[in-house]
Order: sequence, then structure tokens, then C-alpha cells
Amino acid sequence: MKAGLVTFYHLHHYGAQLQAAATQRVLGTLGWDCDIIDYFVNQDNRILKPPTTLGQAAGDIHSALCYQALRKRWQRFEDFSKAHLKLTSRRYGSWKELQEAKLPYDLLISGSDQIWNPGIFPGGRFDPVFFGTFSPARKIAYAPSFGSAHISEEVEAELKGYLEGFSHISVRERRGREIVGRASGQEAAVVLDPTLLLTAEEWSALASERMIPGSYILCYCISRPGALEPYIQRLAEETGLPVIQLCGARRKVHPKAKMIFDAGPAEFLSLFQNAAYVCTNSFHGTVFSIQFQKPFFTGVSPAELAEPEHSRTFSLLASLGLIERIIGKGDTAELRDDLDWPAVEKRLEAARRNSVAYLKAALANEPYQTRTAETDSRPALADRTHCTGCSACCGVCPRDAISMVSDKEGFSFPLVDMEKCVHCGICTAACPMLHPREKKPLPAVFAAWNRDSNIRRDSTSGGAFSALADYVLEDGGVVFGAALDGRQHLRHIACFRKEDLWRLRGAKYVQSDLDGVFQAVKKCLETRHVLFSGTPCQVDGLYRYLGGRPENLTTCDLVCQGVPSPGVWEKMVRYIEKKRGRELQAVRFRNKVEGWKNSHFTAVYDDGTVDTHPLFQTEYGRAFGRALFLRPCCYHCPYACMNRPGDFTLGDLWGLASGELPDQQQKGISLLLVNTSHGSHIFDQLPLSRQPFSMERAIAGNPRLASPIAQPPERAAFFAAYALEPFEQVIHKFCALPPLPVQAAGKLLSPEMKTKLRQLLKK
Repeated sequence: MKAGLVTFYHLHHYGAQLQAAATQRVLGTLGWDCDIIDYFVNQDNRILKPPTTLGQAAGDIHSALCYQALRKRWQRFEDFSKAHLKLTSRRYGSWKELQEAKLPYDLLISGSDQIWNPGIFPGGRFDPVFFGTFSPARKIAYAPSFGSAHISEEVEAELKGYLEGFSHISVRERRGREIVGRASGQEAAVVLDPTLLLTAEEWSALASERMIPGSYILCYCISRPGALEPYIQRLAEETGLPVIQLCGARRKVHPKAKMIFDAGPAEFLSLFQNAAYVCTNSFHGTVFSIQFQKPFFTGVSPAELAEPEHSRTFSLLASLGLIERIIGKGDTAELRDDLDWPAVEKRLEAARRNSVAYLKAALANEPYQTRTAETDSRPALADRTHCTGCSACCGVCPRDAISMVSDKEGFSFPLVDMEKCVHCGICTAACPMLHPREKKPLPAVFAAWNRDSNIRRDSTSGGAFSALADYVLEDGGVVFGAALDGRQHLRHIACFRKEDLWRLRGAKYVQSDLDGVFQAVKKCLETRHVLFSGTPCQVDGLYRYLGGRPENLTTCDLVCQGVPSPGVWEKMVRYIEKKRGRELQAVRFRNKVEGWKNSHFTAVYDDGTVDTHPLFQTEYGRAFGRALFLRPCCYHCPYACMNRPGDFTLGDLWGLASGELPDQQQKGISLLLVNTSHGSHIFDQLPLSRQPFSMERAIAGNPRLASPIAQPPERAAFFAAYALEPFEQVIHKFCALPPLPVQAAGKLLSPEMKTKLRQLLKK
């Protein structure tokens, strides 16, 4: 039987040629004579190209300086293609040429690589050639990728028509399966990249002679190393091994790196085969680290870290039990941790069998039943990207089988003791992230402020929380809120007297510790009115823990940008104390020494001295403002909307015009949302000055009422450095104020000019 394969093969990219070679070889072992259809379009392998941007011009200058090595690389790609790829005798340049050729194939195979990524073709539309539309032959797909988490509705409609011609469809990532299912209703199998269908021994047979004598650290970065840099630096320091850089990106990843510009695919294989360690941000770099069983660390894009369910690297490493090899996360492995290669090989062999089983069924035009992953025996809880750390699962466990344990980013996550767990499912039922919330009517929105000027002065904004807390305490109740202790550790405490409320006032920009708090709330609810104040996820977690909304519970959630790492905060405290040579006695994140709109970070030391600076001119404030070390779930927070869990929502009333409420702005004004009828009843009795406010303007001034904050690109790099470098060095690198000329330019340049300058510098 004869098959034609449409794929990327001619582009001088290691992954493209190696996946094409692997696909063709596997088809041969399954009894098919396979040609790669020599369709050459939108591919430019020239070493020197006419530059269209300043960055490309600089690249061409570099290419000219390295021309001999790059020419050798070019020839090695051509030689590998001739030696290991069987192409059609003719090259085709268009869909029409292919249709007119009437190619003699019983079967057309689409795959793999990003042949179904519309974004890489002119006009952002699919190339119909890669769906085999030029031929009436039966069509199957093996591991094509859409290369993106999302495609537009228009392109999705186009995809539906193309997929109707396939008898069998498989994709490389779980996200691809979702796209296929939504567009066509078909269930696509998720299979391995073709490079993983061959064994390490088979790849070794295609490798060149050893290029580098002795042991070395191989670095293969197809973009800036970013978060990989501290891992490369520390590995080089601790092992004393030389750094060999296989050049995708041309900037040195280490000052002493030896740059390799002339490697073709065979040399690529040799470099991985003989490396002692690998650091890479390439998918195929990760693949061949696994194939040759090399200790490795891999970096992924910020988008992949934010949405790992859409990432091919996360998908692969999760299936092989290697997720801790991704850097910039709280569960990243230690630098010299051993890898359990026998366990990895066992999982890889199982995945390989499933992928080959799909391919055999597709080639024979037989049904294929998608294999489901092995069931995890652990209880179902929110994954690390979505877990809020609310501790509801920990609190409800009847066997004390769950504890909250800090990860390497300083955030607490549930850890299940499987020897104690009886699989009762109570923790799963309590997890807020696994259950949709009830849709509430839109809230009533107010500008509000406390009539007591002293309370208002000590509050972050208008002092509305204190009025609500006073109401509950006067009713014989208790108030739970976040307070800093003597070591500046933030935890929720119970407050029974008005005299102690000062500890709960004011914003605290760090996630609070809820250990044992939900249990204490439940106990108090047996006899008295309780007010609980916290982030929206904490409020929702409390309701899930309690199993409902008791009548004598009042809740207040906060307009929240996201919660910073407790670990980072407490290291910052020790850093401040070391720098000043004194212990911190108290901290105010938002002090009104210069008024509400110019909040100061104020530190009081044990000898009575005080430091106070505008919040966003401090190292911690600058990093918080950039959302640099927020909890992973904060970047796609489901509570960043007007469907609030609390009876009340409190925040600052930002966005007021200069002439609005002129007598109140300097003192601070609260944004107050009344979300429930219970809240409305209490609100009518509070001694607050108030004024109705537009919901649209409230959202404009507080964007987190409508959408979560975006994850900054440098977050992974921050936490990679945080894991390996002294904290002082991390702070200096990521949080220090820029030089005075840069600060001056920042004040003078318009936002548009800043954006253009950043784009220019990236080129």
C-alpha cells in the first residue's frame, strides 16, 4: 500500500526534519510505502534574507560574520534530508499543481508539526494542502498541531469542512482535541509526537560522530533563555562543566558558552546523546532530553504557564511524570534531583503503544477506541494553576488526611496523605474551583465613608469595614479578618472587642494564613453572629466548608488584584530588617501620611524609628504593582467579576474626577457593593455616609471587578531566580527602581511612545 505524507520537512528546523523522518520510518515498519509530498511553500531557508526591520538587519550582520558555520549547517540539513527523507520525484508549489498531478496514493496522511496552525500561513487561514483536499484518497491525521490555544469562529467554521474528509483524526495536544471536537463533533485521539515513536537506539543510529569531547551542559534555546538563566549559571558553577550552546537563539545564554552554529539534524542528535545535562525551552529539545535520558530543565512561555492545559510541553511531561522539570513553578525539582528513568520509560512505552495502536487502526481503516489515562487514586482537587489555597478541603476532611504545605514559591497547597485517605469525596465536594457558583443579581454600588475621622484615617480607604465590624460586635458577634503578627506573618484572627479592630484595618498585600480558621468560624456560629472578611476565594471557600450560608454569618469580600506570595513577603521582611539592622515591629502597606491617593509603605522598627515611602517607589510595592509574584490562580481568577460571593464587597473608589466629592477624596472613599438581601438589610443600619455610584464607573476605576490581571512575562524568571539565588540578588534584579534617566523618561514619554520603544528594543 502506498501513502503520501503532507508535513513540514524542508524547513531547516531540527524538529521539523526529525518528525518527518520519524513518521516516514514508522509507517515503513507498519508495511506502508510512504512518500513525503514535496510541497514547498512559505518556507525560506536562506542564510541572508532582505531585512524588513532593524532587528532583522542586525541578525543579517551576525549571519554574515558566522557565514561559514551557517553555510555548513545549511548543507548538513540538505544532506540529512537526502539521506533520510523519501520525497516525491517532483516539487509542487500550489494546491492546483497537486490536484492536477493526480498522485497515485491509496491514503493521504496529514501530520505532524504545526501544519494546522492558521497563524503561520498568509492571511491567517489554513492551507488546504495540509488537509489533503487536492486528492480523493482516504485521509487520516497523525499528530498535527494547531499551535495555538484558540482559533476564531470564522476559522473554526472553515476547519469543520476540512475535517469532514478524514476517516481518522489524532492530534498532538489535549487542546487540539478540544478544537477538533468543537469544530466537528469528532473525538480526536491524543498521540505522541512522531519523534517519540522511535527509540533512543534508533535515533542514535542517525546521530553524527561525537562533536564535543568530555562532559558538558547542553543549552538549546529557541528564544531568550529567561527563566533558564539561573539554572544554567548554577549548574555550571556546581558541576564545573563547560556550557555548550546549540544556537537557536543567538545571544549567549552564559558568558563562557561555546556557540555551535553548524549543527545539522544528525549533529543535533549527537549533542543531546552525549550531554551530561540539558537546559532548553524547545519542545523537541525536551523530547530528546527524554529520549536520551538526560537530566534536564525546560522553560515554557508565560502563556503556557498561565494555561498549562493548552501546552504541548505540559501535556507530554505530565503524562510521563516529569512535570517538575518545568522551571518557574512552585513544584520545580531541585537542581541535582535524580530522575526515575525506569518509571519514565514505562510510561513512555505505554504511550508509544497507544499511539502506534491508533496509527495501525487508522491505516487499516478500522475503529479506534481512544484510550483514557490511568485513573489517579488521589481525590479530585483543583490543580495547581487553579487552586486558591482556601483550605476548605483541608478543613472538611474527616480523617485529617489533608494538610496545607508551602511550595517553592511560598504558597500553600493541599497535600493528601494517601494512607489516611478513605476516598469519601468530601474534599472534592468542598473545593470551590470544581463547582459552578450560583448567579446573583447585580449588586447595588455606593461610594461610602466612615463618619469617625480617626477610624477613617487608620483605614486604607473610607473605613466602611470598621462600620460593618462595629455593627457585628455591638450585636455580640465576632469578626474574623487578616492581621500581621509580631514576625509580620499574616493570618486570619478572631476579634471580639472594638479595641482590637485596629489590627484588622488596612490593606495587607500578601495571602493570609487560614490554618484552623474555618473550624473556628464554624464553632462561633453555634452561638453568635460572625463577620468574615477576606478575598473572594476565601469567602467562597468558607461557604463550601460550611456547606451553605448560615443566617448568622455575614461576609465581606475584597476587590482583589491577586494575593502575593507569603514566602516572598516574609523573605522581604527579613531583607528589610537586615538592611536596616533592626527588627520590624509594624507595617502599613497603605498609609495616608500624604493622603489617600499617594499611599505610603510605612515600616516601624523596634527602636521606634520609622521609614515611610510612596508604596510604588518601594521594592515590594513595585513588584506588587507589576503582579510579579501573585498566586498562579490569580491570573485567571473566576471571582474577578460582578458575581461576588460575599454579602458585601469592599475596595477603593478609584476613578473619581478631581471635582467629585472634593471634601472627601484626600481622606479616602470606599467602594462598597451590596450583593445580597442580607447585606442590604445590614447596610441600611450602618452609620456610613453614602452616595449611589455608577457600576460602569466602578469597573473602570477597579478593573479587577471585570477581569483578572494578566500574568507578567517575567514571573517565571522571578521564581526561577528566587529558587536558586540569594534573595538580595533577586530583589536587585527584579524590583529595584530603574536609573534616574529611565525614571525621567517614564514621566515624559506617552504610553504610546513607551510601547513603540519596547517593540523596537525587542527586535
